[in-house]
Formats: sequence, structure tokens, C-alpha cells
Amino acid sequence: MLKINDLNLGFNDAENYQRRENKELFNSIFVKNKFLDELLQPSSFFLIGEKGTGKTAYSVFLSNNEYKDTLAELKYIRETDYQKFVSLKKNKHLELSDYSNIWMVIILLLLANSIQKDELDHNPFSKNQKIKSLMQAIEEYYLNAFSPEIISVLNLVENSKITAELITKHLKFGGEEATNANFQESKFQVNLLYIQKQFERAISDIKIKKNHLLFIDGIDIRPGTIPYADYLDCVKGLANAIWCINNDFFANIKDSKGRFRAILLVRPDIFNSIGLQNLTNKIHDNSVFLDWRTTYPNYRHSNLFELLDKLLGAQQNQEKLDFGNAWDHYFPWKSASTNRNREHDPSFYKFLRLSYSRPRDIVTMIQILREEYFEKKYFSEKYFPQKLFDSYEFQNKFSEYLMGGIKDQLSFYYNTDDYSMFLKFFNFLNGKQKFDYSQYVEAYNKFTDYVLEHHTDIPEFIETSDSFLQFLYDTNIICYIEELEYELFFRWCYRERSPSNISPKIRPESKYRIHYGLHKALNVGNQGRKKA
Repeated sequence: MLKINDLNLGFNDAENYQRRENKELFNSIFVKNKFLDELLQPSSFFLIGEKGTGKTAYSVFLSNNEYKDTLAELKYIRETDYQKFVSLKKNKHLELSDYSNIWMVIILLLLANSIQKDELDHNPFSKNQKIKSLMQAIEEYYLNAFSPEIISVLNLVENSKITAELITKHLKFGGEEATNANFQESKFQVNLLYIQKQFERAISDIKIKKNHLLFIDGIDIRPGTIPYADYLDCVKGLANAIWCINNDFFANIKDSKGRFRAILLVRPDIFNSIGLQNLTNKIHDNSVFLDWRTTYPNYRHSNLFELLDKLLGAQQNQEKLDFGNAWDHYFPWKSASTNRNREHDPSFYKFLRLSYSRPRDIVTMIQILREEYFEKKYFSEKYFPQKLFDSYEFQNKFSEYLMGGIKDQLSFYYNTDDYSMFLKFFNFLNGKQKFDYSQYVEAYNKFTDYVLEHHTDIPEFIETSDSFLQFLYDTNIICYIEELEYELFFRWCYRERSPSNISPKIRPESKYRIHYGLHKALNVGNQGRKKA
């Protein structure tokens, strides 16, 4: 087995694996499981998962590799893209439906650009000529320097009059019938619809041999410069465009072996906010829901354990390792059981207990353990000692990592000041990591008194005690405890969430517990009381 200092634990952000020098490593550690197969199904339009569950990883793998006759591209929405939408809304007086139409043009153009030259014949009388003419118009607009990114297409959309005129010119050059209409700058929606229809007709005519996927990522975090209402309008328009273009257009193209499809990467809470009709059916029928949950007894049969064992085992010099050997080598220890019915707990239990059962969580734990291994100079050890895991330094670093994820999650809805305000609540728990409903209400009342005294703008999530309790549950900061037949069940939002229950509700008048992994960052539990 490799020494710990020779292990390559990769990156937390899968976007790094798009770089050429990292592709080989990613291919060696990537696990092709049921989620990948589900993504290739023609009915999959949305890839749904909590932050850190691997949404970007699946889209990066498919964009890096031609897999099962499928070619994929991954595009990220950047801050400049949102700013352009805000500018268009202001200058063009756009409605929400216009956002959807703009996104459909973006999707159509990016997918058209993904078609490889060897997929099209070069007969000047073939039906492929129309798509060639359209792309020639785009190249002329950009002086043969078109960059296939969202912002580039937005620039085309913004100048819809010029774009429509160029398309008309090149369609005529290619021998296609084209309108003789005079396009006007003031008729933005009319120009946009014309551009959309021309791309739809061209794509309907061509026959491709391979499937083409377009993944759109980057909606999970709202840039601080973009107001929430504008951001949500943009995301709603994108989600509606994804549904309409896949269901109403791409699905109805006939006689083509290869198919086109656009897939949106989205968090469950955001998907629940975008207002699609028949949401539950869309999650069940048209989504891949990344669910890494497992139980203590079944952990070695889980997708999560398989992924982590391969991360450690794929880079070993040995030709083939038995399943589980890599994990057992680096984490061979057992700990005192948290359940009286078990003699001891395997090392993986401690990782599960401290995490949200997300791949990124446990990869991050191993990365932090490796940092501590070097800082504490444990070079004589061939595996990660349990005392490193139990150390204050490790626990504190991982707790701060989890809080950073919560801050990113909240940034979609709220600003930095709101986040700082929300953290003050835990001061009023007086170090408690377990509390009942009456203790919660007492802390909430003290918290709201503090907020009213120090702030003028009160965020929506703290308006009532019940709404704030649900907020703490939605963010997986707390669970509620249910007692059934003398056994306790800890009901976490991430464990209760499923395709049929996208937004689980907390139970009032219960007992609650703060997540183990957050104790250090929130200064609760035994250590919190000592510091208080």
C-alpha cells in the first residue's frame, strides 16, 4: 500500500477535474454506479443533490469522456451571466416568460455548436446545410472567434436584430428560404422568437449518431451583487426552459439515432423554490436524485463506501485489491460502540456520524486527517491513527468546513449580515447540544430580543419560532428525536428527504439535537459549556 504522504486525495471541487492534467486521476477514481446510468436515460432533465453529493462530478466525467455513445458539455453560470440578465431585464423590459425564451436560445445554440463535423455530411443539398448556415452566421458575428459560453450567447441575444439579420443572410447564401422581414431593435421578443425557431428547424432536420448532453451548473450560490428576486427569476426561467425544450421539442424529433438533451444541476431546496408544476412527478420521472444515505449495518454495501474505498485503492501499485481492503488498511481501528447492542464500532461509523453522508464530507475528513498527519509528524504510522480523528484540531477544522457549506447554502437566499445574525442564536442555548421545545422557545425569545435591539431589517426565516425551527432543520443543523418502542430515532432532514418528500417538515414539541459535526463551530456540547 502507498504511504500516506504518497496518497493523492484529489479535489473538493470537481470542476478541477476538467483540466487536462487531472483527467486521468479522475477517471481512475470515478465510480460508475446507478446514478450515471440514470443520467443517460432520455427522461432525465434535472440532476438533484445536496451540496457535496457529486452533481458536478457526474457532469464532469461525462464531459471528459465519450461514454456509451454520449457526448457531453458542462457550462457554468457565472456572475457576469446573471448581471447580463439583469441588464437585459432593465433595458428590454423582460417578463419571466422572456427569460425562458432566452435560455432556450442559449441551450439550442450551445448544443448546435457541440455537433462534431464528422457527424454531418458535406452534401450542399442535404438538410445539414441549415445548421451550417446558422453557425456561419454566429461565426461572422464574432469575426470567427465565437466562444461557446453562456455569456457569448447572451451577447448575441442582446443584439437580436443584428443576429436575426445575419441568420437570414446566411440561410439565403445556403439556398434556404428565409423571411424578408425587416427586423427592428424595438421588437426584441419577435427577433428572439425568430432566432429560436430557426435553430429548432435546423436541429429537427439533422440526423446524428451520438447523444449530445448539455449540463448547466452554477445556480447553487447567488453572487452577492445580484438581488435575490432577479436571481430567482433567472433560475426559474432556466428551469422552465429545461423542461420545455426537453419535453416539447427534443423528445419529438424523429428519425435520429442520437438525441439532444439539456440537464440542470440543482440543490433540492432550490428546486423546491422554482415553482415548476407537478414538482413531485418531475422529481420522480424526470430527475436523478443523488442519495448517498446508508445505515451503520449496511455501510459496506453502500455506494458511499464503494466510492471512498476506490479513491484510496485505485492509485495503489497492486493490480487488484479486494473490495474494502484499501479502507481497512488506512482506517483499521475500532472504537467504543455508541449502541449497547454492538461490541464496537468500525472506523467508518465515526465518519458517518460526523458527516451528512455526502462524498465530499468524508473526502474532506481524509484530507484534513492527512494535514494533521503531517503537522503532528506521525510519519512512522502506516495508517491514520484514531487519535488524529478524535483530536480537537481535526474536529474543529471539519466543523468549520461544515459551517462553510451552510453559509454557502444560505447565500442563495440571504446576505452575509443575515448569516452573522443567525449565528447569534446559538449563544442563547448556553452550550446545549440537546434541548427540548420549551428550551428552544426560551432561547428563540432571547434571540429575537437581541435582533430587534441591534437590527432594523429582520430576515423572513426568524419571523416566528416555528419558521426558525424549520429553518434550522432545513439546513441540517438540528434533527428532531422520535422515540418508538423504547428506541430513539434521529430524524435528520437530509435522511428524510426523498424524491417523494423533497421538503421534509420538522416536528414541533419534540426534543432536538445539534449535528455532531457542528459542535465545535457552534461552541456547544461539553467543550462549549467549558468555554462559556
